[in-house]
Amino acid sequence: MFDLPVKSVMDRNKFITVSPDHTISQAAQLMAHKHFGVVWVIDDAQLVGVLTERDVVFRVIGQGLDPHTTQVQTAMTHHPQSIGLEDAFGTALIKMHTHGVRHLPVVEQGQAIGVVSARHAMDPELDEFVSEARRREHYQTRP
Repeated sequence: MFDLPVKSVMDRNKFITVSPDHTISQAAQLMAHKHFGVVWVIDDAQLVGVLTERDVVFRVIGQGLDPHTTQVQTAMTHHPQSIGLEDAFGTALIKMHTHGVRHLPVVEQGQAIGVVSARHAMDPELDEFVSEARRREHYQTRP
């Protein structure tokens, strides 16, 4: 599995994007609505950064900045780690471990086209079990 190209294990379209001039509040609301902990920051169709939940907490709230006026470009990680379609999945896992991230944007000619995560290394049956547990939890918490 670790020798497989990233393109064979990545998820396409399972990421959300904002522009650098969106406010932190707008990005956080999108993240909350979609249940994502990270957004890719896209400018002129190119991946220019990532903004995570931790960035919002530590770089905005923790610094006393106003999330309604602070732009994403202020708190995002510029020039984020990424991986190419043909790179080995094992290389992606090493990058995630080395840089302390759980998700890597998959890029082609600078454009984000997918995401690969450490979860992709999980056994498929275990992944199905986790998905089913989340689905059941969702239905149990509905009014």
